[in-house]
Amino acid sequence: MSNGKGRLINVSNRLPVAIKKHAGGPRVERSSGGLASALDSAWRQHSGVWIGWAGTTQDQPVDQLLNKATRRRSYSLQPVSLSDEEIAKFYSGFANEIIWPLFHDMQSRCNFDPAYWEIYQNVNRKFARAVADTARGEDFVWVHDYHLMMMAKYLREMGVRSRLGFFLHIPFPSPDIFEKLPWREPVLRGLMQFDILGFQTDRDRQNFVGGVERIIPAAHIEKRHNRNLVSLDGHVATAGTFGISIDFDEFSEHANRPEVATRASEIRRELNEKTLVLGIDRLDYTKGVPERLKAFRLLLQRFPELRGQITLVQVVVPSREDIPRYKDLRSDLELLVSRINGEFTQPGWVPIHYMHRNLGRDELLAYYRAADVALITPLRDGMNLVAKEFCAAQADERGVLIVSEFAGASQELRHGAILVNPNDFAGVAQAIHDATKMSVEEKRTRMRLLREIVRDHNVQRWAHSFLQAANAFSENGSRSGNSGNGQVKNGSKERNPKDTPGVALVASPMLRSRYGRGPHQQAV
Repeated sequence: MSNGKGRLINVSNRLPVAIKKHAGGPRVERSSGGLASALDSAWRQHSGVWIGWAGTTQDQPVDQLLNKATRRRSYSLQPVSLSDEEIAKFYSGFANEIIWPLFHDMQSRCNFDPAYWEIYQNVNRKFARAVADTARGEDFVWVHDYHLMMMAKYLREMGVRSRLGFFLHIPFPSPDIFEKLPWREPVLRGLMQFDILGFQTDRDRQNFVGGVERIIPAAHIEKRHNRNLVSLDGHVATAGTFGISIDFDEFSEHANRPEVATRASEIRRELNEKTLVLGIDRLDYTKGVPERLKAFRLLLQRFPELRGQITLVQVVVPSREDIPRYKDLRSDLELLVSRINGEFTQPGWVPIHYMHRNLGRDELLAYYRAADVALITPLRDGMNLVAKEFCAAQADERGVLIVSEFAGASQELRHGAILVNPNDFAGVAQAIHDATKMSVEEKRTRMRLLREIVRDHNVQRWAHSFLQAANAFSENGSRSGNSGNGQVKNGSKERNPKDTPGVALVASPMLRSRYGRGPHQQAV
């Protein structure tokens, strides 16, 4: 993975490590978030600086601990400190009470507190100052996710001339939903100050472009193959699609270890060799867990022959438990599980095994290997890497993937997975039933295709394609080659679509025709 002559300055809300308090004093622990894990995996052999919050307040010195944590890394860690008020109003407030629900099409959950917006801007300035003090002209600054959408504006105001890239890890909403944001225009203008903008899916990119067209009519938008050039006030931003992924080889090799295989066999024996349906989600209302439980209840009602023969193992990873709505969600889930188990449990069989905790790496992989069906049904999701992790861990190629059509992963995995609408309880129940009846040969063929897709389109390719697109942008002079009227000069080099990075690998035409199924077709 190359970034030309300069360094890579990676910026995210959190560092890939966090400082945690223990009885013996503070210690450095690996961050549990999917974003940090994906970036860390893609970036291990790349030199540069990673800037982010270390999980501490301003009065806690962390430099010595972070220096120790980077001894075996190819990059250094630079912390940005946040006050208690900033954590409350920037992270818990603007990011998680406004942008998170809005961008997941749940605007009724938003709390548009003006104080949140003020602190959000202040924290983005703070991150921008940390970058401005570090970056050199030839460096590439790669900013991640919805917490830091205003950074480019402040970096330009501070005189930073480095190339700036931004990747949105969550969905971008349709214009009808995005325009409900009181600060819609400054957010869009802030994003347009980046040189390259990356989105998980074509739908997200098109939603962004549609929002710009509606809210900032002075902007000029040009379609170039699989990307858009968005021009305003003499600046051109390139918007492209770059679906994130996982380190397939690492997951696959780890899942193949004898101790993982042994534990997977133990799990199946503990469940009396029942058909194992697996759900693994962070505690969040976007993941569709209550809807999934209701669909499973409907499955048992409509297909009584499956009672005693099938078990749902639902793992919910604790998250944001200081936010009242998340506490309420946990209570609702536990009550629903209790009611379903109370309705259907028989001697020797409990329909739902519910766990509210983190699983260790080996235990997680063992459950992936043990599962007959992975049920991944978010109401809306930027990508959902659990679906890809399941495929990578399926060394025996015996599992079936059921995935929501509203997860970004469905765009890549649709040719081997069963796609469902998570709000259609009957459709999800039917998909689970069909998965249990699927032949061994079809399961293996589908999973082999899924593993091929995830293997090829791994996290290293994702990062490389984004940086390659950024380098191509620089070479073609999009930032400096503006004619002044918002359009690119005719002399800009046109790239062949096949050479343009950012398009996820999908199945070959032959496999698509045999196993492909659109999101609205019936499950097999």
